[in-house]
Amino acid sequence: MTKPKKIAILCNYELLPERVGGMDYFFWQFDSKCKASNIQVDWFFPNISNHGRYTDLTIYASETERVEPHFLEFCEHNKIDYSYIITHFVELCTPFFKKVKQFSNAKIIAVDHNPRPLNGYPLAKKIKKRIKGLLYAQYIDTFIGVSDYTKKELIKDFGSPIKNKIQLIYNGIDIDAIQVRAERNQSKPSFLTASHLRESKGIQDLIQAVYVLPEEIKAEIVIDLYGDGPFRNQLEDQVTSLALGNCFNFMGSISNLKTIYCEYDYLIHPSYEETFCYTVVEALAANTKVITTNEGGNVLGIIKHLDNGFLFEAKNIAQLSSLITQIWIGKLKITKETRTDIEKRFSLQKMVDNHYKLIH
Repeated sequence: MTKPKKIAILCNYELLPERVGGMDYFFWQFDSKCKASNIQVDWFFPNISNHGRYTDLTIYASETERVEPHFLEFCEHNKIDYSYIITHFVELCTPFFKKVKQFSNAKIIAVDHNPRPLNGYPLAKKIKKRIKGLLYAQYIDTFIGVSDYTKKELIKDFGSPIKNKIQLIYNGIDIDAIQVRAERNQSKPSFLTASHLRESKGIQDLIQAVYVLPEEIKAEIVIDLYGDGPFRNQLEDQVTSLALGNCFNFMGSISNLKTIYCEYDYLIHPSYEETFCYTVVEALAANTKVITTNEGGNVLGIIKHLDNGFLFEAKNIAQLSSLITQIWIGKLKITKETRTDIEKRFSLQKMVDNHYKLIH
């Protein structure tokens, strides 16, 4: 009789009821699919939460920011024979992977969700990553890139010897939960942004772009900012100092963002760095059009300029301001339906099935 498989999944991903995103839905459905096949999954997160379907998961919380040391200690005390060890949001090619292989025969699968800086890493960090690749990539059996961009960056980071170990599995979204916008305003449209508020998301550039808009547009335009994070105070201070309080609403984090996209005509996503951008994909699934950067939200190659959205160079405030102006007055518009393409390419079920194939 074949012994049931046991899997450990490590995620440096804080479970927050006010931030339920695509990865949460993936975790829940992947766990359910494994259980249906009598595969035990032990989850290692920084914390425990009872929102959504997390009560169904077997979670061993580290209660600290990083789960790697906690997992090593757990394995030392419990001597569990895992078949696979999968990591999400964990730094790649570190001594941790060597330590795991010293006591476990499990196959290690490392999923790369980590964004890269707009202008690449400094030379010293590039060298350090190559050295780490030489030392520790051998202990990772499979690397998973969530986009073509991620696959290329993995090779740049850790060297060409890992090329044959990399597989591409796109992230997926729960498209049925995303409501669709049927009609939209062709002039004076509504705008939102939705992201973690940190400097690399480029919201400060959007604020500056609004500041240089013509006065008659500034008198009417309103952009709702969804999300929270360490950069929020700086962004609020910037809005205040530029007297743009009537132009921006800080909405905070909400758990039902999937039902909100359809209330807006355009998503503005001025990010400098992304691996897989749930915000852009979900907005397109709602048939909400997207204004984003070449370097950031378009790493999946989803947006084609003037076809299904608008692209501008990251940090190019004048270019973004010009786009907003032309969209506001109705000179530029997108009428193409975008939901169908997203449904075909980025379904949550396809993501779950492809990850399940790795262990089955």
